[in-house]
Amino acid sequence: MLSIKAPLKITDFKEVLFENQKLEISAEILQKADRSFQFLQEFAKDKVIYGVNTGFGPMAQYRIKDEDRLQLQYNLIRSHASGTGKPIDPLYVKASMLARLNTLSLGYSGVNISVLETMQQLINHDVTPLIFEHGGVGASGDLVQLAHLALVLIGEGEVFYKSERKSTKSVFEELNIKPIEIKLREGLALINGTSVMTGIGIVNLIHARRLLEWSVCCSSMLNELVSAYSDHFSSELNASKLHESQHSIAEMMRDHLKGSQRIKNRQDHLYRDSSNSEAIFLEKVQEYYSLRCIPQILGPVLDTINSAEKILMDEVNSANDNPIVSVEKQMVYHGGNFHGDFISLEMDKLKLVITRLSMLAERQLNYLLNSKLNEIFPPFVNLGKLGLNFGLQGAQFTAVSTTAENQTLSNSMYVHSIPNNNDNQDIVSMGTNAANIAKTVIDNAYQVLAVEMMAIVQGIKYIDDLDSFSEKTKAVFKQFQHKIELEDQQDFPLYATIEDFTKSLKENEIYK
Repeated sequence: MLSIKAPLKITDFKEVLFENQKLEISAEILQKADRSFQFLQEFAKDKVIYGVNTGFGPMAQYRIKDEDRLQLQYNLIRSHASGTGKPIDPLYVKASMLARLNTLSLGYSGVNISVLETMQQLINHDVTPLIFEHGGVGASGDLVQLAHLALVLIGEGEVFYKSERKSTKSVFEELNIKPIEIKLREGLALINGTSVMTGIGIVNLIHARRLLEWSVCCSSMLNELVSAYSDHFSSELNASKLHESQHSIAEMMRDHLKGSQRIKNRQDHLYRDSSNSEAIFLEKVQEYYSLRCIPQILGPVLDTINSAEKILMDEVNSANDNPIVSVEKQMVYHGGNFHGDFISLEMDKLKLVITRLSMLAERQLNYLLNSKLNEIFPPFVNLGKLGLNFGLQGAQFTAVSTTAENQTLSNSMYVHSIPNNNDNQDIVSMGTNAANIAKTVIDNAYQVLAVEMMAIVQGIKYIDDLDSFSEKTKAVFKQFQHKIELEDQQDFPLYATIEDFTKSLKENEIYK
């Protein structure tokens, strides 16, 4: 059982999302939230408080009558549940719910405890609201997407439960879940915040880190396949540059390649004979950049993931709605903590480096499939009959197409502000769009890496000397070798194989 308390860590999200860990809310957290609610209720009796006794956004100048206050909150939720496009995957919605629950648990939002308790029940029962990708501009936070969450919390709208899209009312009745109580500003507190972009971003980071590790794995295996030199990932060479992430990637490669009989030591080859007088060297002096510059290319990817993780976890453990209720200071502060610039920028940076990773994988794949470049393998690592069979020729088109899409998607959302809301929101973050597009880029990169792994497996089969490879390469090969069989003279559609490889990469860790 995971207890909700700040600061939540990314490992807590992993437990809830991937291990189905249940949540509990301590009496201390409930008391803190109740104190915030009771203070705001008393404080707002004779003061103008945004979203309690005023309209919203550009209509904040309109005073709301006491008898209309609760209807105001319902109107806000229902009117803003206006998303379109594809439903957000339940995994990402669940992450967003955990992010929102944690933020509201900090005691800065003035909501009654029924909000926390109902959200806890939804997460524990794996009930996820229907939330659409399109709608958020990331300025007052994820207004539209969070309105769909709030709509479910008041017992309306639709949810996904046991992989089926159902009415909220029917699922609540089945599980004996009660809708939240609207008492003061619950509608505004629920939809004013960055929790959807942050939740999506956290899942993106989990998948991106695993993707990076698989990229290091593929890069190491490729170096083995072609019997590359060891100095480009050596500690001596990489220590001469001060980037710690470069050192880390090089160390991961050395660890993967430990015990390999195929990696060459330069001293035993090009340096062994000082009287060498060849006019044209038979052995390559240096490998192509896609083999030789792995630490320098993937180092910035690691840096970006690490930086983004810190910023997103700071966000998820912050109060990010408006206004902020301070029981300690006995004051209510109005401002812009709901603005999503921190998340938007990190998601733009993340999709940029993941696109770079997919470009590296595509170039490595091209090297492996082009017999004129590698001078080792048959064209397209075709283990059938040349001319009659096609090997991975068709799969390469897919990898190239997908990489090209990533390159286009890497254009920034962070700088695409469009004023709206009667110009009240005159500069916006587009953070939710940035997070959703980063998700697409990461998914695409897994597909490119899947095709590369297919080619590597075929390459190892062609070498037909598994004992000469490192223990880690042997283990990976054994994991994937039976997922692709292209040795017969009758080809078959590869789309299911690509999907199978993609799923395996995304769901399994290589470096634990």
